[in-house]
Amino acid sequence: MTQTPAKELFRTSDDKVIAGVCGGLAQYFNLDPGIVRIATVVISLFTGVPVIAYLVAMFVLPERNSLR
Repeated sequence: MTQTPAKELFRTSDDKVIAGVCGGLAQYFNLDPGIVRIATVVISLFTGVPVIAYLVAMFVLPERNSLR
């Protein structure tokens, strides 16, 4: 029986604009990073929650090169 590797949530070092949080989320959920960034900006305009979550993730999530 083969095991699939566990998904890891991390900040990406090769697909980042500010700190790599959206790039890491996009890789985790297998989405385009542009979609994640646009969704983050749009939701931030209405609630402001993603700004706080981004800042927390920037310090909590480890940075990792996604081409490993």
